[in-house]
Amino acid sequence: MLQSIVNDIKGQFKYGNMITRIILVNIFVFLLILIVKAFSPPQSGTFNFFSNLIVLSSEGMEILKKPWTVVTHMFVHKGFWHLGWNMILLYWFGRITGDLAGDRRILPLYLLGGLAGAVAYLMYVQVTGVFGSAHGASAAVTCIIVAAAFLAPDYNIRLLIIGNVKLKYIALVLIIMDLAMISESDNTGGRIAHLGGALMGGGFVHFLRQGRDITAGLQQLFYSSSKRKSQKKPARMAVIQNKKWNKQAQAPDNREEDVQQKIDQILDKINASGYDSLTKEEKEFLYQASQNQD
Repeated sequence: MLQSIVNDIKGQFKYGNMITRIILVNIFVFLLILIVKAFSPPQSGTFNFFSNLIVLSSEGMEILKKPWTVVTHMFVHKGFWHLGWNMILLYWFGRITGDLAGDRRILPLYLLGGLAGAVAYLMYVQVTGVFGSAHGASAAVTCIIVAAAFLAPDYNIRLLIIGNVKLKYIALVLIIMDLAMISESDNTGGRIAHLGGALMGGGFVHFLRQGRDITAGLQQLFYSSSKRKSQKKPARMAVIQNKKWNKQAQAPDNREEDVQQKIDQILDKINASGYDSLTKEEKEFLYQASQNQD
């Protein structure tokens, strides 16, 4: 049974989309933390030593000694509910962002959101003098949520009891909650980090619509085999465009016009009835179109 589980995980990591891979990495780190904590002798300090190697310290010298923590901290969760809530949100909203902006932008955007949250947290520490440490994917996930809201603001998500709610209102409520809890929570630094991630998500879509992809550098780093292909493409907006958006270029031939027209029809259907209303063929078409935009 164990080997079967391992094979399933390997298959998901190898053939799944980037959201699936990020979720698996977060779960692996969480399990590793549980194992280290469970087998660390009491009063030995082993667990604290391990924890300090992967969380982000608010002290500059500690960051210089452990620069990798700028990245590792956004994959660290010490509580089951903290992990579960972040991964559920990442799954829901990440697939929307991946379908509309392209799967290759997900990991760079996740990292940029986490880095933006780290910068916001460190700025908060310098102003208030409240030192500590930061960990968790919340800032990165908030970045992806806000990006999804900017990409498809009228996308409907069906919530229990409430029913269909447009994505723009879900993102707005989450941001308002963070703003409201800044002074009421004992995790003020974390709330500030969420807002840093939100700014990165909105900025990503803003610049993308202007033809500037702020994830391009990380894409070239992670997908070096596609570097030559990406250099041949003009620096234009690479998001699948909605009818409501201003198109920056016309398709060079009738086939591309037909593809764009079908994409617009699918996006209109998403806005009206939600992603789950799409047929299997429409979902596959949208996924393939987003891959071709990379």
